[in-house]
Amino acid sequence: MNSSFMDNGEPGSARENYSAEHVSDPTDHPDFYKQMLDVSVDCIKLLNLDGTVRYINRSGCIALGVPVGETVFGMDWLSLMPASVRHNGKRALTRARKGQKAQFSGLRMLRGQKTMFMENILTPVLNGQGKATAILCVSRDITVQREAEMRLRSASENDPLTGLFNRRAFRSRLHRMLNQSRIEDRKVGLFLIDLDHFKHVNDALGYAAGDYLLRVLSRRLTAILPPDGFVARLGGDEFAIVCPIGNDDSEMGAFAELILQQTDKPVTYSNRPINGGMSIGCALYPRDAQDVSGLLRCADTALNDLKARGRGGYRLFGQRMMDLAAAAATQLATARHMLRDNLIVPHYQPKVELASNRIVGFEALLRWDDGPNGMQSPATICGAFRNYELASQIGDVMQRKVFADMVRWRNAGMTLMPVSINAAPVEFLHDRFAENFLKRLKDHHIPPALVELEITEHMLSERGSELVVRAVEELSAAGIRVLLDDFGTGRSSLAHLRDYPVDGLKIDYSFTRDIVTDPSILAIVRAIAQLGPSLSLDVVAEGIETEEQRSTLIALGCGYGQGFLFSKAVGAEEVEGLLKAG
Repeated sequence: MNSSFMDNGEPGSARENYSAEHVSDPTDHPDFYKQMLDVSVDCIKLLNLDGTVRYINRSGCIALGVPVGETVFGMDWLSLMPASVRHNGKRALTRARKGQKAQFSGLRMLRGQKTMFMENILTPVLNGQGKATAILCVSRDITVQREAEMRLRSASENDPLTGLFNRRAFRSRLHRMLNQSRIEDRKVGLFLIDLDHFKHVNDALGYAAGDYLLRVLSRRLTAILPPDGFVARLGGDEFAIVCPIGNDDSEMGAFAELILQQTDKPVTYSNRPINGGMSIGCALYPRDAQDVSGLLRCADTALNDLKARGRGGYRLFGQRMMDLAAAAATQLATARHMLRDNLIVPHYQPKVELASNRIVGFEALLRWDDGPNGMQSPATICGAFRNYELASQIGDVMQRKVFADMVRWRNAGMTLMPVSINAAPVEFLHDRFAENFLKRLKDHHIPPALVELEITEHMLSERGSELVVRAVEELSAAGIRVLLDDFGTGRSSLAHLRDYPVDGLKIDYSFTRDIVTDPSILAIVRAIAQLGPSLSLDVVAEGIETEEQRSTLIALGCGYGQGFLFSKAVGAEEVEGLLKAG
């Protein structure tokens, strides 16, 4: 590097004595290299090893806010930079002094001007012995590149509809917050939020109304955030809020209540009100979990526990929920194993006429072969009946196997009796339940009059009941009898018997069990037994185990029953024997 223009910019004798004939060649002029550096758009500085400025080009003066031509030589270079980047600059200088190339990102922040992002590259100037004698710093404007990166990051981290953090950014920020909270020994609350019946908003008012509701709630949730908290949209109608918590459950509950209040305020779209509610699952770090995945699992478990018992409100995580969730996961795995290995074996419990003990039909009950552990009941996989996919697959297999057994009995010359099949509530979430059921009957050439469908009464009043009603009406129109199972144990309504095509009632075994010893139960069963005939409904009592129970039911006017007094559930081969005997 030509030292003739590095001597603090002072004119030297070489410059004074330079002959005129050499000036005709610009590259021979002693100021040529200085002029060349001045026309560079990069900010170029030559620094002494102590970080003071030895030389700075025109672009560098402009970038640092130093008037061009003003003497800055000998000034501390880092003092000319924003305080926020001086630490990184000091580290880079230390490396350069040791003869190592270094770089760091910086900012140019001048009053009244747009902030610029700079990339600073420090290269040591070495002498013949390899020792650093100076440091060359080249700073390049990377504002356009950095702004493009920020736009890409924003697009990848923010939900386009609401502007909130998306699921990816949510996990990243939660991870950072937990790490910081671990250092500061503070608690963090996680609130997972589901909007109740959001699909109804889209169906009734359109997707534009649903999007509007999501944007309004996003603004409201953002407005109630405590310091250091953040809110994210995880997808669909799911949100999450994370914030520091001071007093465990009391503060968690208070903030959850504040979240719930955001749907109490009216939301109007096109002059039409949008009604909604929330379900919130809450978990606390570090009490409930030590990491992101664990905390999410706890909050999700609390949310699912709340939704399983009816939507609306909030639920704080408790270890019992996790134990139940673990048991449910085991049941789901067992159900998948049962389906995969084709282990379902239908069993059949006779229905009898109480007065004569004559068999009048059968109820198909699910059993599955657990090898050396023998036949297992549905209780071992009860969690699967709340899972739409698994419940539908189990129902499909059961129906096909029951119909196949009926075909085999018929082909053996036996007179078939009606067989009732149970349906889980979630099976009706598919709008073609009735069509699929009838098609399987048709494939097996079984008359609809020989099949009954048992549904629980609460299925006619819960969310999604319109699908149940539509399926029941279609099946009834095709000639299939419909029985209300566990009648009287839930929210019983005579309107169900009046408005829906119901052919019979089944008295739950819990009533039958106590009918002899509990006068109030006796009164309930008497009412049901008298109600049936007046509405032209058959009444079937379940769980009959003693002759005294049978006699009492007959006296009350109950015509049919089933239970161990008559027969346990038996395999298809034993049914053949019962049919032959009948």
